[in-house]
Amino acid sequence: GQLFGTFSACRELLGEDPKQANSRSELRKLLQREAGGIIFTTIQKFSPEDDEDKLPVLTDRRNVIVMADEAHRSQYGLKAHVRASDAQLVYGYAKYMRDALPGASYIGFTGTPIETDDKSTPAVFGDYIDIYDVEQAVKDGATVPIYYESRLVDLNMDEATRQWLDKEVDDLLEGEELSSQDALKAEYAQKEAIVGNSERLNTIALDIIEHFEARQSVLSGKGMIVTMSRGIAADLYEKIVAYRPDWHSDDDAHGAIKVIITGSASDPEYLQPHIRNKQRIKAIEKRIKDPNDPIELVIVCDMWLTGFDVPNMHTMYLDKPLKGHNLMQAIARVNRVFPGKTGGLVVDYLGVAGALRDAISDYTQSGGQGAPQLDITEAVAQMQMRYEVVRDLFGNFDYLRYFTAPTDQQLQIILDAEEYILGLEDGEKRLKQHVLELSKAFALAMPRPEALKIREEVALFQAVKARLEKVSSSVVVTDAEYRSALKQIVDKAIAPVGVVDVFEAAGLEKPELSILSDEFLAEIRNMERKNLAVEALQKLLTDEIKLRFSRNYAKDTKFSDLLNQALMRYRNGTIEAAQVIEELINIGQQVRQTVENGAVDGLSEDEIIFYDALVENGSAREVLGDAQLCDIAKVLLEQVRRDATIDWAERRNVQAKLKVNVKKTLAKYGYPPDQQALATNMVLEQAKRYGNEWSQKRATYDAGGGASLLD
Repeated sequence: GQLFGTFSACRELLGEDPKQANSRSELRKLLQREAGGIIFTTIQKFSPEDDEDKLPVLTDRRNVIVMADEAHRSQYGLKAHVRASDAQLVYGYAKYMRDALPGASYIGFTGTPIETDDKSTPAVFGDYIDIYDVEQAVKDGATVPIYYESRLVDLNMDEATRQWLDKEVDDLLEGEELSSQDALKAEYAQKEAIVGNSERLNTIALDIIEHFEARQSVLSGKGMIVTMSRGIAADLYEKIVAYRPDWHSDDDAHGAIKVIITGSASDPEYLQPHIRNKQRIKAIEKRIKDPNDPIELVIVCDMWLTGFDVPNMHTMYLDKPLKGHNLMQAIARVNRVFPGKTGGLVVDYLGVAGALRDAISDYTQSGGQGAPQLDITEAVAQMQMRYEVVRDLFGNFDYLRYFTAPTDQQLQIILDAEEYILGLEDGEKRLKQHVLELSKAFALAMPRPEALKIREEVALFQAVKARLEKVSSSVVVTDAEYRSALKQIVDKAIAPVGVVDVFEAAGLEKPELSILSDEFLAEIRNMERKNLAVEALQKLLTDEIKLRFSRNYAKDTKFSDLLNQALMRYRNGTIEAAQVIEELINIGQQVRQTVENGAVDGLSEDEIIFYDALVENGSAREVLGDAQLCDIAKVLLEQVRRDATIDWAERRNVQAKLKVNVKKTLAKYGYPPDQQALATNMVLEQAKRYGNEWSQKRATYDAGGGASLLD
């Protein structure tokens, strides 16, 4: 289904439409074609009909390539065995596929290594062609690391009880002739009865709730609980919603937790609320894959353990005995890449560590590099290292006094911390980077005791980082980073600081951005925290320049350059905070005066922006005078309006034509020759900003959507 859908979406590249064989008869029909063909099916379709002893040749073409997904022995077998139901000799699907396609070539893909005792898969597909291992995938950013945490729940069974249970099972099976497969089923049923013990499930339910809520407090996402059976899945659900009734809903479209199983009307009554058809399961799948949907947990036993991708799924609770490729595939559900997610976590309640070691042994023997999973203690070690780096950055600044200070003094401590960091060389940059790294490691390590111990300090560090990002307009914080940042601020006293306005935090009354008054600038000049004053002025001026001069290339460039040059001298240590404040105040006064004196007699707003492009060269006004420059501006505006079309800025021929016309106009009106090249460039840059706006306006007018082009 998923592969077919992907290829169908790329039919233009394939040259023909892929076909899907949904039955054995449909597969046989599709394979009758003499040439070409892209066919998707499952290996189960390569089996004889009920009245056939063997599968006939379906095509003897030699230009057939079989590309098989999940190429391991559970899917491809060559050996024969006796079917218990009718004592017939039957073979594995690989044998039937070979019989049906004798001239085919085979390529297999698998996300897990071929097990050492698996002889069938290499017999079908041959040796490895290429290995893309965990180490390379993580390095490429294709996956995130998986961490393993053991949280074994004692089965509360002494040796006498265990022996009694074994005897009961033996008595139950006594006299029965069982195949090896049936014996395994009986053993599994025995283990299921133990694992599904009500008291044990109650313990797991409480632990999952506490653990997952702690994880969600620092890293929003989804979780999966894997159980041994449908019955255990249903029982565990009831235990969980008994403690969290608001997580339950009878409606598939609501509720924070769902059980994903299949079944029929003949199944026990207690399973019926969780049995859904394909359409209903698909609807829940859509919900769990939506990062914004309130569903957070799913309980499964067999479904969704392979080929199921939820990028923001970060935690798997494993209470089912898995091994080999099944185990490797299951834990890979949490290694998908998602913004803000630095790793996935597998929580083991049943003790699969030994099976995991065996699977890793197969992996490394197959040539794979990098551990498929890392112990959670490694994430804790990373967190502690990042924590020490951030602590060292604060040096002699006593930030711990925050936690014992009265509420009315805590904000001042935050501001003092910010002032201290801004006073360090590259302090702002270093703090943001180190706190971001600490936050990621902290989210992975939660809710380990080591993480809980430093939780409030991480929140304080994150609050200072959020404050710096709030006042710095040069940093673009993504939604994912912002959500992650807010989640770190768990202390109620700290939480408001992360989103407080820079002016409010500095003790200033926020001004109207349209008015840079002398009174307000004087207030900033007199602030005690000079570094914070610089950040406040930078944000204010950047916003004002963007607001006032977004259409005016000349003014935008002039004031942005003045601002950046002053800040660069400050960052490089050429001037002190007090000096740069004076420079920024001066720039603010110039911006205000320019806005107040922006009108030019006889010119419209559109004409003024071209006029400003011409008068940036001071000598032009002396040589030509304002009246002549106004005339040039009007002519240039008309030329741009005439030539501008949709996407005109990307069309070189249109730009070249406009450039020639601008040069001719400047020469015609006697613009100073030594300044014509600079003026031409200024006018063309202004034309790019204005031209796109004008072409869109004209297109709307032509379509009948505007009253006037001059509106």
